[in-house]
Parts: sequence; C-alpha cells; structure tokens
Amino acid sequence: MKKERTTGIGKRVSYALACMIGLTCFSCLSDPEEVRPNVLFISIDDLNDWVGVLEGHPDAKTPNIDRLANESTLFTKAYPAAPLCNPSRSALLTGIQPFTSGVYDNKQPLRDSPVLKEVHTLPEYFRKNGYKAMGSGKVFHYRHDTVSWDYYWPSNDQIRPGDPAPPTVPMHGMPMYDRFFDWGPLEVEPSDMGDWKVAEWVAGQLQQDHDKPFFLACGFYKPHLPWYIPQKYFDRYPLEEIRLPEVNENDLEDVPALGRAMAKLKVLRDDDIPGDSVEGDHARVLRYGKWKEGVQAYLAALTLADECLGKVLDALENSRYRDNTIVVLWSDHGWHLGEKHHWRKATLWEEGTRSLLMFKAPGVTRADTRVDWPVGLIDIYPTLLDLTGLPQKDDLEGNSLYPLLKDPKQDWDKPVITTHRYKNQSIRSIRYRYIRYADGTEELYDHEADPMEWTNLAGQTRYDPVKAELAKWLPETHAPYIPNNTAK
Repeated sequence: MKKERTTGIGKRVSYALACMIGLTCFSCLSDPEEVRPNVLFISIDDLNDWVGVLEGHPDAKTPNIDRLANESTLFTKAYPAAPLCNPSRSALLTGIQPFTSGVYDNKQPLRDSPVLKEVHTLPEYFRKNGYKAMGSGKVFHYRHDTVSWDYYWPSNDQIRPGDPAPPTVPMHGMPMYDRFFDWGPLEVEPSDMGDWKVAEWVAGQLQQDHDKPFFLACGFYKPHLPWYIPQKYFDRYPLEEIRLPEVNENDLEDVPALGRAMAKLKVLRDDDIPGDSVEGDHARVLRYGKWKEGVQAYLAALTLADECLGKVLDALENSRYRDNTIVVLWSDHGWHLGEKHHWRKATLWEEGTRSLLMFKAPGVTRADTRVDWPVGLIDIYPTLLDLTGLPQKDDLEGNSLYPLLKDPKQDWDKPVITTHRYKNQSIRSIRYRYIRYADGTEELYDHEADPMEWTNLAGQTRYDPVKAELAKWLPETHAPYIPNNTAK
C-alpha cells in the first residue's frame, strides 16, 4: 500500500468521506448546525511523558490526566512538528509544517511568515464556521492571535493571569544565569497561581449558556520553567524518595557534533569556574548536586497542572455540555531532565519530542483505548474538522486521525517528522527514529532493542536500507527562516 507523507502530500480523510463513514453521535439530526459538537481544547506546556498512563516516570502523580485517558483514545506515540513552543504551536494551530512556513524558533511571529500571514488558524476556522471561539492561558506562544477569537480572558493583551512574584535570588542554590532555570516552593495557595485562575474561568464558561457551539481553549503554562509553585506540591514528592532518570554516561559519544550541540544548548559562562570554561545545564546541576531537586520540582509542577485540569474536567462532567463536547488534550513537545546529559527541550530525541495526545469524542471514541502508531500533533487540526463535520482545508499538512479513532486496530504506518531549526529533522516510525542534521550527519535508533536511544546505528551499513526508507519521508524543500527582528 502506498504511504502518505506526513507533509500532507497525499490523501486525507475528506469531509465527505467522514460523513459517509459516520459521525454517529452527531448525525441523528438533519440540520448540521443543530448537531455540531462543542470542542474543549486543552494544552499543557512543556509536559513530557512523565504521566501515569505513559509511564515516563514511576512516581508521577497525574490522576486527572489518567482519568481523561481512561475515558479517551490515547495516542501513546505522539510527536510535535518541532521541539520548541512557538514552531510546535504554530504548526499545530495552522496545520502547516515549519519547513513550509519558515517558523523554526520561538522569536518568530506566526503572522510574519508569508505562508501563514492569511492562513485560518484552528480557532479562527471554527469561528468562521459558526462557532464561538473563546480561550484563556497559553495556546499560541505568548503573542496572541486576536483574529482567532471572539473572546480571550483576561484580555487580548494578557493571555493568562500572572503567578505570584518570583524571588529576587535563585532558590535552587546555583548561581543564576537564566531567570527561567530555577525552582523552589512558595508559601502561596494553589488559587494564587495563574493556571488555577485559567481553570476557574474555563470551568465557569462550561456553566454558562451559549447560543452557538463553542471552541473553548484552555492553556496551562506549568510545568514550564521556572518551577515556583506552592509548597504543598513539593510535599507530595519527598526528596529522599525521588528516582532519577536512567542515564548512560557515554551516551553522546556516538552522536554527531550537531546533536551534541543540541544537548548543550544552554552553554553559558559561569563566573565561579576559573578561566574561560563553560558548562551546560546538566553539568551545572551535577556540580551543585541539584539533580533530585530539579526532578522533584518538575514533578511538583506537573501535578499542579494536573490538578488544574481536574477542575476543568469536573466542570464539564457537571455541565449540560457533557455529552456533546469533544475533548482533546495535548502537550506541545517533550522535555529532558538529564537524559542525554541535557535539560529542557530543543532536541530531536525521544525525550525532547514525545508528547501527550488524547481525544474523547462522544459516540466516536471508546473509553480506555490505546493507539501505538506514531502520530503528529499537526494531525489535530484535520482530525477536529472531521469530528465536527466541518469542511476539510486543502492546505493542511497533517493527516486526520479520524480513521484511528473509529478503528484503533487498523494499520496506519505514517511516520512523523519533527523539525528543529533549519534542516535538522527526525523521522519517527513505529520501530525506528532516524535523525538527519543540516550537515548530513545521522542518527538511527531501534526502539525495539534500544528504547532509551543509547546506541546510534547510523554508521552500520546493514542499516542503510532502513535509513533509505525513512529518508523518503524527509521534505524535498525547506523554507528559509522568516525575519524575526520584530519579535519581542
């Protein structure tokens, strides 16, 4: 069977086909406007696979994520278009890949791309098709796309309420060289946190009467750095019980230079080190003995986000919209906490790219269903169009996941492409991850034998056919960087 490219070159499930194969829960009435479902669109920033249902960390406490997953179809291998917030979210919300748009970095406004200047974003397209588009929190990356919404809370200029004032000195006990790379407990209540207020506002909207179907977006900021959160969440993870990620001390020895550079993306001067020495995040964390504290803080922050999610899920469950609302929950990329000697995001490895994705669509999805085929976050846009019966757009570069939602057991085999800056890309298939950097160097990992991606097979000639097959999914052209001198 001929494969479809994840770039969208190839067939997708069309609107007409979606109607034929059945939107069973929403097709009982003759007027589409009467049966069109609502959409609750929830994102969690910088959340990796450290959640109960993905088993990324044995101690993660995420009862609300797990609860929703057990009511949904969970995609266990979901990956972003890019391992950075802005290009990942720009691709997800427009359906257009970074290598097509030229949006590769965080400081590139989406609308400055000639390709994206007039594009209809996901909420904008729903708005233009009869939906009320509302939102709060981090959905787009910082800058707010005002034409996409009927209303945004607190305002078009402020996407979320602020958190309590951060400390003026570092709390983690290391010299401060980055105002974000810090963590520590605050003597505040959960209700003082911006994400909590976002959850309360979204929950309130679910108790209101709406005169048309709604697209309601809820964007949680944590566990994004800095991890300044209430003490109670740190208390749930006693430091003496923290388990660290499993790390291979020689992990980077078979990695090309560009890959090693990504693993040390934050290499900055430290005045405490004599001479001209520099070190990255992980070396600094080890030198000051703060690895357990960092893992504790991340776990605490993700549990705060999970608790905020619970408020929204409870509100939906107790609302009149419970049975006619599609819920999609996603995280924008992965996150390292020492794996491959790296912290944060911005890599093409599994830790930097594995994301959370699940759909709950009444009458379509079945509870407690798992799909193990790799899928992309860029697939969310066309999937929601099929689920709601809106016409598909011919510029979308993702694949609708509607067939997998209807029949999770069917074959899929559409590897996912992730782009990190210009011409650095990975292809994730059901078995392999293939990485090709801008200078032509490569990595290849066999996830059946090496789920931690510790052994780079790219230099072994017997894997040349595997590399050649995966390389077919790489794009033929790459958009240049868009100008970013106007970004804040």
